[in-house]
Amino acid sequence: MIERSLFTPDHESFREAFRRFMEKEIAPFHAQWEEQGYVDRAVWRKAGDNGFLCMSMPEVYGGSGADALYAVVQMEELARGGFTGIGYGLHSEIVAPYILHYGTEAQKQKYLPQLASGNMVGAIAMSEPAAGSDLQGIKTTAMEQGDGSYLLNGSKTFVTNGWHADLVIVVAKTNPAAGAKGTSLLLVERGMPGFEVGKRLKKLGLKAQDTSELFFADLKIPQDNLLGGEAYKNKGFICLMQQLPWERLQIAITAVASAQAAIDWTLAYVKERKVFGQPVASYQNTRYTLAELQTEVQVARVFVDKCVELIVQDKLDTATASMAKYWCSDLQCKVMDECVQLFGGYGYMWEYPITRAYADARVQRIYGGTNEIMKEVISRSMGMGAR
Repeated sequence: MIERSLFTPDHESFREAFRRFMEKEIAPFHAQWEEQGYVDRAVWRKAGDNGFLCMSMPEVYGGSGADALYAVVQMEELARGGFTGIGYGLHSEIVAPYILHYGTEAQKQKYLPQLASGNMVGAIAMSEPAAGSDLQGIKTTAMEQGDGSYLLNGSKTFVTNGWHADLVIVVAKTNPAAGAKGTSLLLVERGMPGFEVGKRLKKLGLKAQDTSELFFADLKIPQDNLLGGEAYKNKGFICLMQQLPWERLQIAITAVASAQAAIDWTLAYVKERKVFGQPVASYQNTRYTLAELQTEVQVARVFVDKCVELIVQDKLDTATASMAKYWCSDLQCKVMDECVQLFGGYGYMWEYPITRAYADARVQRIYGGTNEIMKEVISRSMGMGAR
């Protein structure tokens, strides 16, 4: 295998420390969390106490000032363990960066230390019942009032961390007549009158992840809760587009790590499981299937590692991130399907991690923009825009 050159000894020391944290605070409880449909709130505060949240945020705001590679290590380790209920990545590497990059100084000081400590859980509300990947088609509105506040009305769905969320970045139209150019981002806090957390959504996979509906009915948003203040009013769509490459690369990172974990589980299983008196691994079909899958995952990892290098240098473009997201998530689903087949009947039993990984993988081709949207983005970058 090609030796990875991304990580320093400090990154690998962090990997070991985070593995120990997972073994103590996550692994013993994750099956129970899948049954109840959400992780215990305590796992957020424990992560904050250990410095495992918002690591890339500056120290002045409660973070560690660490590079993005520490977050990559964390994503890989959670994926390797199959701990898909843990929403640290979205909280630390999507929600917090929006506030860091676009928030006012007062917003940064108010929210980032709370997110880093785990006292607040963050979410972002983009998708709506009638607008999934089409962010320009959202219907939620935030209309400015005479006193400078905003009146928020609408609903969001498929919101990761939505059940626990104390702070939600809500994508809304502040000037509906202007289309995408009338979009803003608003900071909504739990407890605001008119903010209601709906039911937890029962999903095919990711069963421990607290995905929820959110509702806003005449919710008065103070002027200070417009992300970035007046400077970013009606510029929310631009902010979303700037952050999507990193979000999509995170999906690719977890896809490759999950696929590698599936191969590792399957390899161990086929060496032990016997059919007609021989280990399943002794059959040519098994060996060739795993050889093909390992080759494809190795190719994907090299590409994703290069994309990570580019994101650290702030050079990753939207089209390349879209390639990584669509190709790696497609590959993840392929690997899971082939590995389930090699497990035979046991591959269909929920107590086996490969079964849960198979169910968890499917959404990777949908969220962060469907893979069909990714291909549209790529084709437009090639000068083939739709007419």
